[in-house]
Amino acid sequence: MKRFSAKTVEEALANASSELNLTVEELLYEVEEEKKGLFSKKAIIVVYDNADVIEYAENYISGVVKNGLGIDVSLKAFFRNGLIKILIETDRNSLLIGKNGQTLQSLNELTKLAVSSKFKRKFRILLDIGDYKDKKYARVVSVAKRAAKEVSRTHIDIKLDPMTPDERKKVHNALTTWKNIKTESIGDGKDRAIVVKYIGGSAPTTNITVEKTHNDENKEN
Repeated sequence: MKRFSAKTVEEALANASSELNLTVEELLYEVEEEKKGLFSKKAIIVVYDNADVIEYAENYISGVVKNGLGIDVSLKAFFRNGLIKILIETDRNSLLIGKNGQTLQSLNELTKLAVSSKFKRKFRILLDIGDYKDKKYARVVSVAKRAAKEVSRTHIDIKLDPMTPDERKKVHNALTTWKNIKTESIGDGKDRAIVVKYIGGSAPTTNITVEKTHNDENKEN
């Protein structure tokens, strides 16, 4: 992080923007001090970079897991294409993942909220433990592709099991180029799910069936 001072916050931001070669909108900052006296004006801002955001996220995760579950964690973070991915390793991976990944997902959401609150901006953050998320993505995409083949054959829509936002994004992306197939998210909160729809030509009256995506997860966790 780096501090910039000037007579006003706007001037301090302009100085930071010029020195760091970033637009004001791209700056991650907070106002540390601001005086608006009649005869004396002063403003100090603290500008952060992605390394500061990652460090804060890692400290938050370590603290939550240690204080909440008494588990020590090893963390490794990556920043790529606007996504902060943090790999977590413990000697109790299954406990931290939780049933159907619910504990891991809750920790992911809490971390995003904490980071966004600290830096006053939303961040894309993905936590993973032992490649759990990557394996989960592969499973839900496989199920979605099987559903898409069935929808192409029968012209009958299929509703998949509820998924987390990142899983839904993977499915949307996986099916976006499929001919005559459209995906749509429905529902709210934990019940939000994807419907795979047929959109080519005339189709029979739509019926919605449920495709299971979590059949084997209880065995793994």
